[in-house]
Formats: sequence, structure tokens, C-alpha cells
Amino acid sequence: MTRTKTERIASIEDKIAQLENQRKQLVQQQKADERKARTRRLIQRGAMLEGFIPDAETYTEDEIQAFLKETIGTDFARRALRKIQHAAAHNTAPQKVATKTDSTNKALANTATTQQAAPTLTGGDGRATGTG
Repeated sequence: MTRTKTERIASIEDKIAQLENQRKQLVQQQKADERKARTRRLIQRGAMLEGFIPDAETYTEDEIQAFLKETIGTDFARRALRKIQHAAAHNTAPQKVATKTDSTNKALANTATTQQAAPTLTGGDGRATGTG
């Protein structure tokens, strides 16, 4: 049995409506997935931030925002972010960004290591008997 052109047009229009509904559902699902991913990312990053700031829960949102603006706006922070981005683009581990205090801390650590006195042995009366 052959269908008329009108019946074929109606059938095609039904298929088009079904496909449009499928498309709408997929778009809605994609948006929902993106919202979930963003929410997860925000929660994870917020948790990281709280892990690095002592007593973070005691600060207001404005104080945290001011802190982030102040610290992320530094040359050091911008250099660190560039190094991280560069490492990610080249699939390598990011290198540590050198700071002015790194050399000071290294010098202090070396001084503390070299200045440790050798342990002194004591006799039963508490007097030194020699070096160990």
C-alpha cells in the first residue's frame, strides 16, 4: 500500500519532532552535567583553600576575597601560575618558584646542620668524659 505525499510529510514531521525532543533532552543533560562538574570543582577548591588557611572558617567571604586578591595579585603568584600552566602544556611537573626566603632558609638549614655539637658522653657523676 503506497502512502500519499501528505502521509509521508506527516510521518517525516513526526520524526523531526521526536529528534528535536531528543536534542532538547541531550542539551538539558549536558547542562546538568556541566553544573555538577562546576559544583564539584568549586567544593574541591574551596576545601583546598580552607586546608591552607588556618582557621579559615572564622573569616568572612569578603576577608577571603581580599586575601586572595592581595596574594594572587603578586608577581610571585603570577610567575608560579605561569610555571604551572607551562608545565601542564608540556606535560611535565611544575618547577618550584624561587623566593627571596629560599636562599635564607637554605642558609639557615645549613648553619643549623653544621653547628650541631657532637654529643658529649657523661659518667655516672654527670661530668663529661669525652666527646662521642
